[in-house]
Amino acid sequence: MTTTSTFGRFSVYLAALLFCAWAVPALPGAGGMRMTWTNNMLRVTAPDLPGGPVEIWYLEAFCRSGSTHRDWHETTVPHQTRLLSAEADGTRLLLETRVEPDVWLRHELKAGTDEVTFLVTATNSGAAFADVQWFQPCLRVDRFTGRTQEDYWPRCFLYTREGLRWLDKTRRSVEALYRGGQVYVPEGIDLDDVNPRPLSPDRPVNGLIGCVSADDRFLLATAWDRTQELFQGVIVCIHNDPRIGGLKPGESRRLKGKLYFMKYDPAALLERYHREFGE
Repeated sequence: MTTTSTFGRFSVYLAALLFCAWAVPALPGAGGMRMTWTNNMLRVTAPDLPGGPVEIWYLEAFCRSGSTHRDWHETTVPHQTRLLSAEADGTRLLLETRVEPDVWLRHELKAGTDEVTFLVTATNSGAAFADVQWFQPCLRVDRFTGRTQEDYWPRCFLYTREGLRWLDKTRRSVEALYRGGQVYVPEGIDLDDVNPRPLSPDRPVNGLIGCVSADDRFLLATAWDRTQELFQGVIVCIHNDPRIGGLKPGESRRLKGKLYFMKYDPAALLERYHREFGE
């Protein structure tokens, strides 16, 4: 009798555990984020990523100073990136970029449970000053937001002095050398050295820009420790464009970036950003 009762209670307990394991949704990134890189496109996956893999054009462009009122083709500096190595499990990539003629960037990308870390070292190996001010990782968010070019940006956000601001609630402009999109420039950045698209009067107070998933359950955000601009783009994308700031002969500069995939909790995102970037 005792043996049967104990077995019965154990069976009920085991069934409850199995039910809970099935019923409770997995945490964001459960199983870990993974990466591949081919032909300048970084592809990031996670088991529960809404919309499937996220793509980042890594890298879209490198830019000279004086970019705001100049033809884009005169601003961009020719560059080429190649893969040096990749872990078989998709958790680490090493890339190398040459920005003509003499700037070299080494990128170490590390995928964690719910984030990707970017560690970049830029070095001028030449004998002259290199006017390479900023570069562009282009984060595609069409599948994540479930939106198109016409309606995705109201689901995107950044932070101003008023706190979190949805992009459709920011002050926006229309006139620029190129129409479409919206550029948000932090304090201290020369307004003559940014994307030649409409400039918002609103200034971001940190290096965070993100968006919310189609089901309102998750957020995707990107941050760098040195930001030239935040940008709502023209191909269903968002940018945090990192600042190099030019390099003297022989000079090196290190940059750190993050891609976050989290449950929708902007306060937790901001706390994490402050903890990791010290702002």
